[in-house]
Amino acid sequence: MILRLTSTRLVQRAALVAATALTTALSAGLVAVPTASAASAAPAASVAHCAGSCGGPAVVAPLSQEPPAVGACTSPEPVVCEIRRSTPDERVEQRGIRMRYLDLIGDMDHVRCTMRAEGRSPEEIARRLVDMRNDAKEITRAGMTPEEVRVLEARNMVKYGNPLGPTADQLHAKYGSWEKVADAATRTSRAVDGELGLAYLPCPCDVPAAA
Repeated sequence: MILRLTSTRLVQRAALVAATALTTALSAGLVAVPTASAASAAPAASVAHCAGSCGGPAVVAPLSQEPPAVGACTSPEPVVCEIRRSTPDERVEQRGIRMRYLDLIGDMDHVRCTMRAEGRSPEEIARRLVDMRNDAKEITRAGMTPEEVRVLEARNMVKYGNPLGPTADQLHAKYGSWEKVADAATRTSRAVDGELGLAYLPCPCDVPAAA
């Protein structure tokens, strides 16, 4: 019974870290993602695709086996501090959740390319990507306790008026263009990824010029 409860708690804590990272990266502008301005102007008949080796996580370093950190954290990134305060076993769970999240970001990169090739408007693309990212937050919350969900969603309600975090319209008001909203939706935090020994391989669209 103790072992089962401990395992459940590991998943719940890892989920809390991942959920916090989702909202932080989307709203704070942590990392710039390459944009293809020429691609957005290409005719609908052009074929857009992402290289097969991009759009997902890569393991670039082993996980830290240090015991949970105590005292002041030296990182300005709260999620990094939470990871450092975790046990080695908790970090394994956190990495697994983060890798699933980065897989979803890769899916979003591919959706963005496909929608551009179909001639969809920047607004349509941005709204679809924000919806996909919010769906990821719902998945992450599945491993959290009701109290953790309540605290996280209460914070989002105060800040954004939405339990899932910023809406597409709020992001458009902040960034000023739908292309920038799409960039923000597919953004990931290098600091958080690096703390878990990961890197994201971005997948910018490759749209050949029309003949």
